Amino acid sequence: MTRGNQRELARQKNAKKQNEHGKGRKDDGLSAAARKQRDAEIMQQKQKKANEKPDTKSK
Repeated sequence: MTRGNQRELARQKNAKKQNEHGKGRKDDGLSAAARKQRDAEIMQQKQKKANEKPDTKSK
């Protein structure tokens, strides 16, 4: 049973890693439809901003 402690440490390390991995996306309390609408508005604003920039690559 010399590897028992090593296994326990590996379990703890993996649990910590899995816990940190879930922190990327935050729950904003919106329904799927509301989130989709919000994201669509953001994308429209980005597209509008991109279209307003002068096109420097056409030269």
